Amino acid sequence: MTVATDEFGLIRDYFSDIGSDSTGSVRLSVGDDCAVIAPPSNRDMVVSIDTMVEGTHFPVGTPGDRVASRLLGAALSDLAAMAATPAFFTLAVTLPDTNAIWLRAFSTRLAELARLYGVQLVGGDTTRGPLTLSIQVHGWTVPDKALLRSGARPGDRIFVTGTLGDSRGGLETLLKDIHGEQVPFLQHRFFCPEPRLDTALLIAPFATAAIDISDGLLADLNHILDASQVGAMLNPDELPVSDELYHWVGEEQSRQWALTGGEDFELCFTVPALLEPKLAWALRDHSVAVTCIGQISATPGIFLAEDGQIWPVAPQGYNHFSDKGSA
Repeated sequence: MTVATDEFGLIRDYFSDIGSDSTGSVRLSVGDDCAVIAPPSNRDMVVSIDTMVEGTHFPVGTPGDRVASRLLGAALSDLAAMAATPAFFTLAVTLPDTNAIWLRAFSTRLAELARLYGVQLVGGDTTRGPLTLSIQVHGWTVPDKALLRSGARPGDRIFVTGTLGDSRGGLETLLKDIHGEQVPFLQHRFFCPEPRLDTALLIAPFATAAIDISDGLLADLNHILDASQVGAMLNPDELPVSDELYHWVGEEQSRQWALTGGEDFELCFTVPALLEPKLAWALRDHSVAVTCIGQISATPGIFLAEDGQIWPVAPQGYNHFSDKGSA
């Protein structure tokens, strides 16, 4: 195998033809000084950027295909939170060396997922240094219809998609080199987040606010509460936890990771109580579980209610610039 030794060779060999734009807006992609985009008529653009660093966001030595899955899945989750249709992305890759095996695995998996989600790589940059990847995703929404964090109102029901805490469990198995029956599932949930793009489009007509769960349910729900100037009452018994996580660590730890673990990249959203039946009907044939876990209140803060008792809880979650990694 010939190994590219310069930036242009890397782009040619690994990143010149990744994905396709399902919206038809890309006129010119990789290979020129800039990409050329023709925005669809009557659409707003939404943009988000994420960076992942080896040793911080994934363990040192992680294979390229797993890094690609984690990178693109997490980035597209931001578009799902806004109920956007993905269109294209740019990618900046900092590499310690030109490892052909790692690069081929990374670019091949990236291309597979880009085709699956209908996004096209339209440009980026490569340089030498500690393994770092920055991805900027772009999508389209109907004008003034993007889901925001600021629309929740007292009485709205609080919902989450999928199950929570799995990614934190997967990380634990990696950090402690744990093996067992549940480990493959949990590590898959860590490395291969599934952006809830289809779910977002189904809930969009009913949702008043939304966010994706990257820093932990409590921390991310608190962003909605701050933006909407409301509070929340949660029922811990309703938190959706996978059988795999429950059987591995039990109820108490599962619940704690569901509340604060982070990086599940599920959606948390609010819906007026009167629209809950319509939401249920819209999701009747949908394969992704959606669970009501509480209600928006006028009282600021987050409270847990269980067995007739109510107590406040801090909006704890992951924080890159905290010594302990939590807010």
